[in-house]
Amino acid sequence: MKRVAGVVYANRVVISVAIMLCAGLCVGLRQAMADEGMWLFNNLPKQLLRERYGFEPSDEWAQHVMLASVRFSTGGSASFVSSRGLVITNHHVGSDVLQKLSTPERNYYRDGFYAKTLEEELPAPDLELNQLVSIEDVTERVRAAVRPEMSPAEAAAARRAAMATIEKESFDRTGLRSDVITLYGGGRYHLYRYKRYTDVRLVWAPEMAAAFFGGDADNFEYPRYCLDVCLFRVYEEGKPAKTEHFLRWSEKGAADGELVFVSGNPGRTRRIYTVAALKHQRDVRLPLMLDLLRRREILLQQYGLEDEEAQRQAQEDLFSVQNARKAYTGMLLGLQDPRFMAAKEHEEESLRRRLSESPQLAKFAKAWERIAQVQQRRAEIIRQTATFRSQLYQIAETLVLLAQEDTKPSAERLREFRDSARPSLLQQLFSPAPIYPELDRTLLADSIALFVERRGGDHPLVAAVLAGKNPQERAAELVAGTQLADVEVRKRLAEGGLAAVTNSSDPMIRLALEMNAEYRRLRQIEEELDEIEQQAYAEIAELRFALYGTTTYPDATFTLRLSFGPVKGYVENGKPVPPWTTLGGAFAHEERHQARPPWKLPESWHRAKDKLDPDTPFNFVCTADIIGGNSGSPVINKNAEFVGIIFDGNIQSLTADYFYSDEVARAVAVHSSAIREALEKIYHADRILDELGK
Repeated sequence: MKRVAGVVYANRVVISVAIMLCAGLCVGLRQAMADEGMWLFNNLPKQLLRERYGFEPSDEWAQHVMLASVRFSTGGSASFVSSRGLVITNHHVGSDVLQKLSTPERNYYRDGFYAKTLEEELPAPDLELNQLVSIEDVTERVRAAVRPEMSPAEAAAARRAAMATIEKESFDRTGLRSDVITLYGGGRYHLYRYKRYTDVRLVWAPEMAAAFFGGDADNFEYPRYCLDVCLFRVYEEGKPAKTEHFLRWSEKGAADGELVFVSGNPGRTRRIYTVAALKHQRDVRLPLMLDLLRRREILLQQYGLEDEEAQRQAQEDLFSVQNARKAYTGMLLGLQDPRFMAAKEHEEESLRRRLSESPQLAKFAKAWERIAQVQQRRAEIIRQTATFRSQLYQIAETLVLLAQEDTKPSAERLREFRDSARPSLLQQLFSPAPIYPELDRTLLADSIALFVERRGGDHPLVAAVLAGKNPQERAAELVAGTQLADVEVRKRLAEGGLAAVTNSSDPMIRLALEMNAEYRRLRQIEEELDEIEQQAYAEIAELRFALYGTTTYPDATFTLRLSFGPVKGYVENGKPVPPWTTLGGAFAHEERHQARPPWKLPESWHRAKDKLDPDTPFNFVCTADIIGGNSGSPVINKNAEFVGIIFDGNIQSLTADYFYSDEVARAVAVHSSAIREALEKIYHADRILDELGK
């Protein structure tokens, strides 16, 4: 029987929060507890690892793992697993590509895919993979650009210009994608250089029923039985790339109690947040996000009921929304526990008391008040928006902004339009991936309706957007009249610059132009608030550096980090939860649910059942500190061998955006042995197995 998310689920998260707090939660005022930490590759906790596990990674080990790791532009992690550019990630990380490559006749997202030869590998329409190749501290250059007498708007512009200048110099000198990354809330700035791979091809993916066995009901649960894996290959000059640094496949995979490492790109944590900022998350931002996600989930479900093709078009978006809805629910429940907030308040009071003990630290005293004031202003504008959820509208908005920003020097542009970011921007803008007009119309109509609800029907901008029609009629008119689904039309508008865009009669472009002033007004406010917050958090970071040193990790920023911890089960409701499941357990789990979807394994699995070793480890858990963005991260052993791949966390881990605990929170991975067993006996992918053995 499918559980209702708000009952059993809610209680389990609240219980887990209580356990974490009883364990002594006090983020920031102490060294990382247990195996906490998403560590920078240029500041790994070598002493901690040596003292706790008797293992100290060498610089060569760290460099090899860094170069073997990859980031997906669609929002996930991956790794090289052969010398010929073979990349492994999650099925749900690759699902965007699977959806774009699918047609009504061939549904790769649902049915899977296997290229028996190199020639059959399918080019992804707009995928970019990033390999981090170097890190450079540029803190002093960025800080020097901001002077004390500057207003928040001036400081934000100066900081943005400094970062863009550093990135352009690096890009011009190296040809590498160059991003200045803000760390420790603004306490440090590092320049990350990436090698870009844009010729990426699909090699293999299992059926959705195997990758997401148990569906939304089992999502963020454990035990799990998912083959959430797929394979891509990067090419250079039309040939498989030669990748010197790749992770060799472990012969046995992860063992119980073994120390493992996770190398990936966690999206964003908020562990540095003050109490005021956390209360804004609890009372304003997360409830609003959940309302939006529930609205969108219902919309996509209703659209998919039209017919099988509509369901195919909406399925990947629906999965993403459901995943986000459940994740945000867990985050919110953690923040709603008064014991967590009491622990944070105690931490903050203790830190601020230290200020009164030292005249040298007194200058940091106002940081908390400035952050609190920012939260009040955010609450005032958070329901305002000046953009719409629609692929065609987003294309129009990008073209308008691109034309306007290109009239400025790179250093003065919005961040995503700077010269060093241009290749990635244009790759997305000119993507040949299909756009489904009916789905886009449905999304646009709902976005316009929400805009009317929030601004009120009499607002002048609402009247301009509606143009005398209701949201459904207006969306239908815009989608039917635009030509932006044609890539060549987009290219001509981009090449024509400001004159071409301003004079365009395309209705979607005209709408984006109408919204442009309001979009920029709200964005400027957000940037000013970000600047005030960033300066305040930088002061808090400096205070912590002064008191406790710099041997800690910064909040996650969707950049490469290393986490670690043993393979380890846990106790839930007084019952032990084993560290791994087995392939045989997947069939038993299916039988327990009477083979009803989503607990129905593909026919390919049943055909191979008698050949499979039922005792093969399938999914396993470890204490590594992860969040969203870590999906697809390789799990490796001390020898830097591939032993598994992260694909989820359990329910108790969903509060990791705000705090970490290894009491019951766990990262969930697919075991390397199960991947091999499936490739050999279910999917007969012999050429891939041969390649993984090299």
